[in-house]
Amino acid sequence: MGLSLLLQDISFQIERGDRVAILGASGAGKTSLLRLLNRLSEPTQGIIALEGQNYREIPVLQLRRQVALVPQEPRLLGMRVEEALAYPLVLQQVPKREIQQRLEELCNRLRIPSEWRERNELQLSVGQRQLVAIARSLMLQPQILILDEPTSALDIGIATNVLNVLEELARDRKTAILMVNHHLELAQQFCDRVLYLQQGQLLQDKPATAIDWEQLRHTLIQLETQDAQEWGE
Repeated sequence: MGLSLLLQDISFQIERGDRVAILGASGAGKTSLLRLLNRLSEPTQGIIALEGQNYREIPVLQLRRQVALVPQEPRLLGMRVEEALAYPLVLQQVPKREIQQRLEELCNRLRIPSEWRERNELQLSVGQRQLVAIARSLMLQPQILILDEPTSALDIGIATNVLNVLEELARDRKTAILMVNHHLELAQQFCDRVLYLQQGQLLQDKPATAIDWEQLRHTLIQLETQDAQEWGE
């Protein structure tokens, strides 16, 4: 117990427009996988490629404009909400008019109230920060969007609307979306494909329609219970 799990012999391919749920019990390697995909960590073996190009050959900032990550506990880096939303595009010297247009569109679609825009991080709840962080990543219009428990602090109505917006992006812009989500009902509603990890290994890579969701739920409960008992010994 307490040792870091390493990902082993994992191989999969993501296509444009895919909506992928990355599932597994605590410690299965889900967050480690997300970090590799956004190059916050480097693989010790094998390669990760974007449209055939090795990650190591792509400048990090350029890569992260194309492969955006929303962490489970996002931060606004001391900025007001409106500044945080605009910041990724300001760095790219996108014209102010286009920045404002994207900002207005995303705030409207994600139902971010106008009064939030002058608030700072300390004036937002965890759920509100999650929503703002999702909007900030979408400002970049990435090819791949990676989300770590993006709806964990959102109420069901807001979470459902967020997933609807993401589904539209996958369909209309062919954005590939990979999502870690412990809410299996939302994962089942959203994804068209499932990557199931256990103890650092990829055990299943299947269409969502081929998953026995009740059995998966039972398995995850068993694994979480077993892990809790081991930690209590």
